[in-house]
Amino acid sequence: MSSAPAARPLASADTAARGLDLLLTAPRARTGWRVLPARVAAMCLVELQKLRHDRTELYTRAIQPALWLLIFGQTFTRIRVIPTDGIPYLDYLAPGIIAQSAMFIAIFYGIMIIWERDAGVLTKLLVTPTPRAALVTGKAFAAGVKALIQAVVVLLIATLLGVTLTWNPLRLLGVAAAVLLASAFFSCLSMTIAGIVLTRDRLMGIGQAITMPLFFGSNALYPVDVMPGWLRAVSAVNPLSYQVDALRGLLLGTPSHLPLDFLVLLVAAVTGITAASCLLGRLAR
Repeated sequence: MSSAPAARPLASADTAARGLDLLLTAPRARTGWRVLPARVAAMCLVELQKLRHDRTELYTRAIQPALWLLIFGQTFTRIRVIPTDGIPYLDYLAPGIIAQSAMFIAIFYGIMIIWERDAGVLTKLLVTPTPRAALVTGKAFAAGVKALIQAVVVLLIATLLGVTLTWNPLRLLGVAAAVLLASAFFSCLSMTIAGIVLTRDRLMGIGQAITMPLFFGSNALYPVDVMPGWLRAVSAVNPLSYQVDALRGLLLGTPSHLPLDFLVLLVAAVTGITAASCLLGRLAR
């Protein structure tokens, strides 16, 4: 008869002991790839906070695509020297300028990494439990979000100029995915170069040397059919060409190769993240 009441205080004591153990013992931290999504999101938010405090970059970077559309696009629309299968040249050019402006934002992202190295921020980040892939991926997709904001600006300018674009929500999601993946690749390319050259001046020189060849070696300004053979080979291995092809197919409804385009962009982004992650430690030495 007295055993049941005696068991209850014993059970209560065990429960209290377990609760005390939870207070005194820290929970086991998640490690490895399980923390990757949370750390990527955190790094992305940190990068975007910088944009919140200084928006001048968005305003100044909107000038160049506006000039391309206003001057180059409208001029070549009048003279009609580039075959576009009946599409007004300004319409044909708009997706290429979206891709170009996104690339120009991302391709110099390695300068920020070098600045963080010089300020001691990168060393502090590398001693945290955050995987290097998470650091690189967070910065890469932060560059993608910046490029996406730039793409919205270019779309608005193109609409004001009378460009006929689709506003189908699913197609616009595809546009956002193409911009994010391509920007992730180009930002990782910049961080990879930063891990090799180690200085801002060298990175700036190399970035300026490769941006225009990447742009003119793609189908952003003219169809692949009018290119010489050697330039077609360059375009075939240029991720920017696949981004432009996807953007044209999604925004204008022109014939495109969307599965191939997104596959190439995804492989390029993963390859870029891997390469930049491997060289991040060298940059911090």
